[in-house]
Amino acid sequence: MSTAVVLQQMGVIIILVVIGILLYKKQVVDNRVSQRISVIVMDICNPALILASILSGNVSASHRDLFIAMVLGAVFYLGLVLLGLVLPYVLRVEKDKRRFYNLMTVYTNVGFIGIPVARAILPENAILYVIVCNVMYSLLFYTHGIIVLSNGKEKMNLKKVLSPGTIMAILSLVVCWFKFTPPPIISNSITYIGNATVFLSMMLLGVSIARSDVSQGFKDIRIWAYIMIRLIVLPLLMFFVLRAFGFNDLTVLGFSLMAMMPVGNLPLIQSEKMGEDTSLLSSAITVTTIVSMVTITVLMIIFASVL
Repeated sequence: MSTAVVLQQMGVIIILVVIGILLYKKQVVDNRVSQRISVIVMDICNPALILASILSGNVSASHRDLFIAMVLGAVFYLGLVLLGLVLPYVLRVEKDKRRFYNLMTVYTNVGFIGIPVARAILPENAILYVIVCNVMYSLLFYTHGIIVLSNGKEKMNLKKVLSPGTIMAILSLVVCWFKFTPPPIISNSITYIGNATVFLSMMLLGVSIARSDVSQGFKDIRIWAYIMIRLIVLPLLMFFVLRAFGFNDLTVLGFSLMAMMPVGNLPLIQSEKMGEDTSLLSSAITVTTIVSMVTITVLMIIFASVL
């Protein structure tokens, strides 16, 4: 992966995001339309893209590769859970906001942004690590995430763990393990649906940025400190640690990219359902998403030059 490829692909993503901003400004896409498209992307297109990547035949992962990916994914998220406990104290966050920083640390946007970005700038085999991260994310949020957000008052919701995205991600791992090949009419349909993901998700990202109060979040010093640690230092640490342990370039890049993702939307959605003040999460999502376009580009260029 060369620097030119990273710049070119991130440039494409930025153009798609700008299109979303313009569509919102021109009132072509309003809040109601974006909400409905979000459901389509999250429950249909994103899961289809995951499975389509496996069915393409270009993902040549052995059983050993799958096992290593799952072990590394579990270790990665265990590390994030521990970091989520420590980081609020490092940043000296007020007691009533520590749980939000905890969630922000663990639950970044490995699905809505991670899947299309990985598909755009990494080789197809890297989708394996994206799938594993999405499975871990879903399994953890409706168990660990719910407990943290409610301060232990809410019970884990095992039914919600089995969302369309989680089911499709697990199915993709199964298909990859057993090398199952469905009839062309099925695989082609899944591919066409998945191909819509990159544009729709990046367009919706632009809509989200356009309707947010960006200035408020950019004034929060703690969010900037969070960005430095979570979106810059952690990916750098991930990159050099995995290289030191001798993992192949694709594994290193896959997990390093997943470590660069901005704050995810699921904590915000769940907080709104519980009647919590979501101003911090909303600001963090907006600022980290905008800044991540720069940090992902710069870090991936650095990594490409090192490998």
